[in-house]
Amino acid sequence: MKLMLPLVLAAMAGLASPVVAGDKDVTVWKSPTCGCCTGWAEYLQHNGYSVRQIDVDDLDAVKKAHGVPAAMESCHTARIGGYVVEGHVPVEAIDKLLKERPKVRGIASPGMPMGSPGMSGPKEENVIHTFGADGTRVYGRY
Repeated sequence: MKLMLPLVLAAMAGLASPVVAGDKDVTVWKSPTCGCCTGWAEYLQHNGYSVRQIDVDDLDAVKKAHGVPAAMESCHTARIGGYVVEGHVPVEAIDKLLKERPKVRGIASPGMPMGSPGMSGPKEENVIHTFGADGTRVYGRY
């Protein structure tokens, strides 16, 4: 019986998710006239995130304050679970980020890929990158 307890605890630890409730809270800075940014925020809400939208006139200042490299910029910037999320990043990539907790500043979907969350049009490949002190790296393709 004593051997059983460590096995049960180990199994339960494997089932535990490192994503905590606060990780589902999102702040999005966007232009007041950007429909695709609102579409992305609504997409997050439909996927269980609590979203606060802040309309700003100077997104460049927001991006600079959050350390978003120029090559990674898109039309909106968000904070989720202590990370910066730039652009039309899909929930699958955000959930992966929050589960893995890499040592990066954030992830980005540079530009505005057609068919990505919040964007209309035929689906284009959406390449997600990490960015931070070690530069940028591909994190996934969606």
